[in-house]
Amino acid sequence: MNITLASTSVPLPAADPAALKASLKNEKAARDFEAMLLTPVLDALQKTFAGNEDAKTPGASDYRAMGSQALAQAIAARGGIGLAKLVLHHLQPPKVLGGE
Repeated sequence: MNITLASTSVPLPAADPAALKASLKNEKAARDFEAMLLTPVLDALQKTFAGNEDAKTPGASDYRAMGSQALAQAIAARGGIGLAKLVLHHLQPPKVLGGE
């Protein structure tokens, strides 16, 4: 199942490259934020299943942390658990009803 954030983007006029650049920047920031929140969760899960074998191998905990971070970034890039979508939703300007 592939989920992209492109469908959650704020619709922008094609003639405004600055607004398009800002929208892409917001999407990347939202994905990075979600990955940052997912990393410790995945790292804790990895520790739970790996046991104490990492304590014997030098550098194993760093390698595990890098793997958890890469996995979190991949999950977030493909839609994650919905945090990035919520962040993007709150970054959209409010819709005014009945305004000019």
